[in-house]
Amino acid sequence: MIPTTFNYRAQIAHWLLLLIVVTQLAGCGTTTVKSTTYTPLTQETQIVPERELLDVGVIPFDPGLDNAKDDDTLRPEVRTAESRYLATQLVNTLQNSGAWGPVRVLPSDTSVVDLYIRGTILHSDGERLELAITATDSSGRQWLDKTYQEVASVYAYDRQRSKTRDPFQGLYNRIANDLMEIRSGLPDGRAETLRTLSELRFAREFAPDAYDGYTRESRNGELEIIRLPAENDPILERIRRIRERDYLFVDTLQEHYDAFYRRMDNPYQSWRAESYQEVITTRQLKRQSTARMVGGIVAVAGGILAAGSSDGSAQVGGIMAAGAGGMLIKSSLEKRQEAQLHIEALAELGDSLEEAIEPHVIDLEDRTITLTGNAEAQYSQWKALLRDIYEADRGLSP
Repeated sequence: MIPTTFNYRAQIAHWLLLLIVVTQLAGCGTTTVKSTTYTPLTQETQIVPERELLDVGVIPFDPGLDNAKDDDTLRPEVRTAESRYLATQLVNTLQNSGAWGPVRVLPSDTSVVDLYIRGTILHSDGERLELAITATDSSGRQWLDKTYQEVASVYAYDRQRSKTRDPFQGLYNRIANDLMEIRSGLPDGRAETLRTLSELRFAREFAPDAYDGYTRESRNGELEIIRLPAENDPILERIRRIRERDYLFVDTLQEHYDAFYRRMDNPYQSWRAESYQEVITTRQLKRQSTARMVGGIVAVAGGILAAGSSDGSAQVGGIMAAGAGGMLIKSSLEKRQEAQLHIEALAELGDSLEEAIEPHVIDLEDRTITLTGNAEAQYSQWKALLRDIYEADRGLSP
């Protein structure tokens, strides 16, 4: 009779060799989305009276760098550029819906508009885009607080398709559709009230003593109108002229954002396409690395056990299993190193996407002003200049 120990160790050698073959095949597959459900953009089919068209401001998105400390693929330069690019993409989508008045990218929320939209980039790697979006009107009432996510299909970066549609356009369409549905559900006259509130807020910035008594904060923290100024109020007329100048400057900044968007489009879409492939490849390599590491350790341990058998074939099988297991561990380490190289290559793809705004020259009637810094800094300087213009218009020394 053959000893039980002998049978046991011989079987170990046989099964370890089979395990090695299976392990080498593990992780060879990859997971990609073949297609996604595309959400079309809802278009406004009726003519909206001008008095009900709300001005919309989209603040450059929060890059989300604080929430992505453990993301090895994240490149701060890319995220910073994305924060402007994605905001402009949403602006274009809202404009195409035909449901709003002017829609602009605002350098900050110090600019007074009827509806503010803010976003945070939770995840963006070319394969998946996740955004946290909030919308608040000029009264302080929140319209929207929702997270949107979309996974690009394997065909999203096809050259012909990518020229006509952003890989994540369906996500922007869903945001625009949700906002349009909320606007359509506003009570009669609410849009006009929001426009008036915006004007009174702007007026209070420049003449707080004159306009503090026209609005108040309700119990729920929203701004409401108490009374209205006379239509021929001379102070309000001056402030309206100042606000027109503010609109013109914000439109000029929008040209900057649009130019940046156009300049960034080709390299950014190329980065996305490359990033998509890098993410898929990196995930596959990590899966292969883990499978090979586990299989290698088991094979080495079992091979040593089988090599101690008194049976010659079991010894040979054990030695082969241990050797093959060592090769699997070595292969695992190489796969991890290769994955790290892909991550580093992915980060380097965003180097050319940094953006710096050029100094802005403002020609006034009596002088020329140069605004410097980023868009937010320049707009802050512009608001200070508007105060000088307002004081001069009133006959006071700025």
